[in-house]
Amino acid sequence: MADDERVPEPGHFLPGSDVPAGAASPVAPTSKPGLGLGLGEARPISVSQEPARKKAAPLPDDPEYQGFYSGPPAAPLPDAPTGPLGGTRQFGRVRYAGWKARTPRTGVQQFSTHSPYRKPARQFSQRFVGLISALALVIVAGGTIAAYAKIDSFGNEVTNPLADPSIKPSEGPQSVAPNPTVTVTIPAVPDEVRLQKNKLYTVGKLRSVNCALPKVKPNSKANVLRFYQAMMPCLAQTWEDLVLEADYPFRQPKLALVVKGTTPACGGDLPDTSFYCPNDETIYMRWEDEVKFYKRNPNAVVDLVRTVAHEYGHHVQQLTNIMISSQSQEGFAKSKAAELEWSRRLELQASCLGSNFISANQKSLGLVGEKMEFWKILSKNIGDELTKKKIRDHGSSKNYRFWSDQGFKTANPASCNTYTAPPAKVS
Repeated sequence: MADDERVPEPGHFLPGSDVPAGAASPVAPTSKPGLGLGLGEARPISVSQEPARKKAAPLPDDPEYQGFYSGPPAAPLPDAPTGPLGGTRQFGRVRYAGWKARTPRTGVQQFSTHSPYRKPARQFSQRFVGLISALALVIVAGGTIAAYAKIDSFGNEVTNPLADPSIKPSEGPQSVAPNPTVTVTIPAVPDEVRLQKNKLYTVGKLRSVNCALPKVKPNSKANVLRFYQAMMPCLAQTWEDLVLEADYPFRQPKLALVVKGTTPACGGDLPDTSFYCPNDETIYMRWEDEVKFYKRNPNAVVDLVRTVAHEYGHHVQQLTNIMISSQSQEGFAKSKAAELEWSRRLELQASCLGSNFISANQKSLGLVGEKMEFWKILSKNIGDELTKKKIRDHGSSKNYRFWSDQGFKTANPASCNTYTAPPAKVS
């Protein structure tokens, strides 16, 4: 076999290479010093070796050789371009990794041989430290002395409790702050005082408010309701000033017609006539008889005025606490006769108060002539003995006429004090 056809020995180039057989290996280091690639000097392979492949001899020990996995790669050269720090994010383009990756930190060294700058620790002068220490000692000493003094005072109070009084002789008694939760009990007003000496009797006559008779013909259920609704403001304006002058709050009552299914707050069976319920302060008015009376005689509008004025008188009794005291006495009555007498005193007073209202507004309401005569006829034909059930709870026709006439003559609630009247006047 010729020399050019021999099997290449280790270290030679493969066939087809332009490098001569005796040239240096590609891995041979260059002669430029300072590269520090960790490889030993190149050694030529002798051509006089045997044609057969020999076992490679171990490389000689190199004290500077670290091995392929012995540590991190060497730092880049001083003039080599630097790459971005690991973990940073660059927007708008692909981030490259490696030592030669592009980075905006060109020209900035990533390693420095100098230690980082550290701010020197703050130092205080010896004079300042001494001043602070002295102040701390004074505070501690003062607290200790005060504690011993307090302990000594406790011991003195135990051995001689009257030695140091808490209040000096020159000082007055210490004021005690009032307890905001203390409730003041107001003495209850007896029922007799409310009924017989009510301040309503001292406020004087009712004053006219010039309210006119409603221009509504009460010939139907709806018109009866409209008539009563038109009368309510007139009644309120007439009574409001006197109730307030008597030091009672004023409230306008509610108004409702008694129809099928009506359930007032007072409970019980519905009466056959109009009534006032103090529980909900509502005037409940009947309408069937009023329509019949008006169709027979147009002057019957006077009866509507009389009826609503009577029920409004009950509301005045409610506002001035007369009703609650009267019903209280009625509830404590020991006999049926005494119970009915308390009921008659309440009802006769309401009729008298209703006449006060009619008297104050007689001219503006147009209750003159035939209408006034009709009102007098009504006064003579109202009484317990004239009703179907004949229950003596509202007063006889004689006493009804007496209190109605007296209220109309004076227009003053003082003339309506049925609670000081003898039993004969309220029978």
